[in-house]
Amino acid sequence: MITKLNEEEAQEILRRNGLARLGCIADGRPYVVPVNYLYDGEAIYIHSLPGRKIAALRRNPQACLQVDEIDAERDWRSVIAFGRYEEIADEQRRAYYLKQLLRRFPHLTPVESRLVINAGPIEVILFAIRIEEVTGLKEEW
Repeated sequence: MITKLNEEEAQEILRRNGLARLGCIADGRPYVVPVNYLYDGEAIYIHSLPGRKIAALRRNPQACLQVDEIDAERDWRSVIAFGRYEEIADEQRRAYYLKQLLRRFPHLTPVESRLVINAGPIEVILFAIRIEEVTGLKEEW
């Protein structure tokens, strides 16, 4: 049976996980990409290289993040967090959250690794999705 998650269950799923799909609008069309993230109870923090998703979020800051926990075909939980994109420019805040992200996800993505090796330091963009609403469903048999 499929039922709604309560607020506490949805928040716990966001806290417990670190892999999600980020949704935004790019060139007038939905655009969804996998991301690693940190959640502090108010915002979701993500780092990225410049590219399509950053350009899209700068044009239209509305975004969502979807997180799943799937144990079996009929045993799953899914949360969608809706919010607004906010680039983190403050150096102290950037340093803190980048450190937390690297502590949790110590390996660079293959694209980042290649760029660092071939071109030296790269511009890493740190941003938050400031959460405005969280919804979730679960199915358990």
